[in-house]
Amino acid sequence: MDAVIMTGGKGTRLAPYTQVLPKGLMPIGGTPLLAHIVRQLHHYGFTSITMACGYLSNLIQAYFMDGSDWGVDIRYVTEAKPLGTVGALKQVEGLDDGFLVINCDVLTSLNLQEFAEFHRQRGSVLTIASQQKSIKSSLGVLHIDGEEVVGFEEKPSHSVHVSMGIYMMSTKVMEMIPDNQFFDVPDLIAALLRARHPVRHFENDAYWLDVGTPNDYFTACEQYEEMAPLLHPGEAYGQ
Repeated sequence: MDAVIMTGGKGTRLAPYTQVLPKGLMPIGGTPLLAHIVRQLHHYGFTSITMACGYLSNLIQAYFMDGSDWGVDIRYVTEAKPLGTVGALKQVEGLDDGFLVINCDVLTSLNLQEFAEFHRQRGSVLTIASQQKSIKSSLGVLHIDGEEVVGFEEKPSHSVHVSMGIYMMSTKVMEMIPDNQFFDVPDLIAALLRARHPVRHFENDAYWLDVGTPNDYFTACEQYEEMAPLLHPGEAYGQ
């Protein structure tokens, strides 16, 4: 099965660390974040991997080479300018009809094989891995009827479904992507819905952390030893 790892961003939210390393090479448990993802992809049967690179791409390519040390085949495409999570896909050729796209800053125990099977069974053009999260407002919220206030909530919480930065896609998405233009996931979803193509989500409660800020990075490092058996099932953790 094919997978594409999006690792072209500059990781500005993780600065100043990413002035030296691309965020995908930031170590967690002594191993680069990207290496955790590659090991997971191999475990779940995704053995053909494309890394969509940009910032400091030479370091990523020097670390992973052709992927043989991880039991996978890795190839690279490099963005001359930022193209967004979806725009960079237009440079990737020969993908299976049903490929996985994952951001390079995702640390998760999601069963990627179950996710891929869900996508195939439902016949979606795009399937988004999702989780339900509580979002707390930092403001007091008025409930109004015209000029009249009929209720008030102090910093209420609302339950929402959020994207995990992991997607299964049909090659039909390529028809929606403009050439050499910035095109992100919201743009793709809007285009698919306008064309009445099926878009679904795969709700789950797996461990998931978007390692996008210094606080999130420190959290990932602190939690890694405890979460390692879930992140790498079947490896040297008594499983």
